[in-house]
Amino acid sequence: MDFNVKKLASDAGVFFTRAVQYTEEKFGQAEKTELDAHLENLIARADCTKNWTDKIFRQTEVLLQPNPSARIEEFFYEKLDRKIPSRTTNAELLGQYMQDAAKDFGPGTPYGSTLITVGEYQKRLGGAEREFLQTSAINFLTPLRNFLEGDWKTISKERRLLENRRLDLDVCKARLKKAKSAEAKAALWSEEVDKAEHELRVAQTEFDRQAEVTRLLLEGISSTHVNHLRCLHEFVEAQAAYYTQCHKHMQDLQKELSSANGDTFPNAFAVNASTSGVSTGPSPLSTASLPGASSPSRPPNPSNALEPSTLKIEEVKPPATGTRKAKVLYDYDAADTSELSLLADELITVYTVPGMDPDWLIGERGNQKGKVPVTYLELLS
Repeated sequence: MDFNVKKLASDAGVFFTRAVQYTEEKFGQAEKTELDAHLENLIARADCTKNWTDKIFRQTEVLLQPNPSARIEEFFYEKLDRKIPSRTTNAELLGQYMQDAAKDFGPGTPYGSTLITVGEYQKRLGGAEREFLQTSAINFLTPLRNFLEGDWKTISKERRLLENRRLDLDVCKARLKKAKSAEAKAALWSEEVDKAEHELRVAQTEFDRQAEVTRLLLEGISSTHVNHLRCLHEFVEAQAAYYTQCHKHMQDLQKELSSANGDTFPNAFAVNASTSGVSTGPSPLSTASLPGASSPSRPPNPSNALEPSTLKIEEVKPPATGTRKAKVLYDYDAADTSELSLLADELITVYTVPGMDPDWLIGERGNQKGKVPVTYLELLS
């Protein structure tokens, strides 16, 4: 018991002297031992790594799970070292609602059968999302969390210990300086000087040893960057696979709905240029903007879409009203002189004429004129 009390008193005394030294340094009343430039740079780099890793980690959590209540629930499960229960995605829930509604509306009706089809694809989208969330959590979030909760805590602990060793060193320096000053006045203090010098040598040794330990840990930040770079590549690959799956599911859904509802709604997935302002081609958020997306197939040649008397392109006149601007989504090579070749991203003027095939429009670029396929265009307002 006496030993514990003495140790407690000794620790309190050390804490007090460190606090005095730190306070005097802040007020410029005491000298401070500066770390070498290399160690200072390593510390600054480590702080930068920690700060940005924490921000990226938090924002990735928000991206993968926007619901804050769900994130808090997952946090407690992790702290309790329990498996996080599987959670139904919003797309899967929507798909289930659609299929349940179809049972009430009648699965044999056009609306009911379409709800069943769309609901099934919504479930597929939800399944792809679930797989993406799981892969990203394992390959990206977990390594970042391990750094923040493991490596960084070790680094912080050693840095605090280094700061304490530095304070002890500076206290010893101040004590030796004070003893030498007193020695100049009386020879009685020579013993105090020897004691202060011995304490300074011990403090210097401990400080140097701790500085080396801290330096080695901080140099490991380079390995952390390499590891996080690999994890980042895996995260991007998971994202790419997820969006590719979603794109494929939606393309399959569009094809299935187009074939199933073609008789009931012949223009549901096709554009009638005379009445609709949207092209059957990809919208700005569809295949036109996805990497690797190919241009749509060439529509049937509309050589018979107009009467022979109206098929002469040079005689076609634009209407007084109804012309629009259109952005070209893909390059297009004219099949004959009645068509107009197109270059991706250029703007042209388009319009339709009575009796013309709805899959084609008349396009004008300067003094050039010809038929152009609607699927290669994005109609602008």
